[in-house]
Amino acid sequence: MKQSQRLGVVLALEQRKEQTALEALQQAQAKLQHEQQRLEELERYHREYQEQARSASHGQISVSRLQSWQYFINQLTTAMGQQQRQIERAGEVLAQSRQLWQQAWERREGMARFIATCRERERQAEDRSEQKAVDEAAGLRFARRQQRRR
Repeated sequence: MKQSQRLGVVLALEQRKEQTALEALQQAQAKLQHEQQRLEELERYHREYQEQARSASHGQISVSRLQSWQYFINQLTTAMGQQQRQIERAGEVLAQSRQLWQQAWERREGMARFIATCRERERQAEDRSEQKAVDEAAGLRFARRQQRRR
């Protein structure tokens, strides 16, 4: 079995590793997007409740009701800060996943190039071998003709 054929097994393994890394990258991208959407949702709720609290403060509203709205708005502010940290962590995971995928891609590409080089060397060796056989056959024919002439 030729070296390029044996290395095909290694290439298949590198392709699986790259695919696994790509799937992890896609999951990390989806996670980041999900976390960003959650933050946008929290920000929207925050704006809505602030607006309701402002509108209600101009009319007749109990102090306890206003305090409960303010408490809830403060909880939303805290949740937004926590969600921002979740986004930062998801961004870090995404960056790591992208780096791992890039490394896997480079290893697979390198293996593919190496196999192509091996195939070219094997082809050249076959060409030299064929040329040598042709030259030897021609040399034998020439030698036979020379012997017949004698």
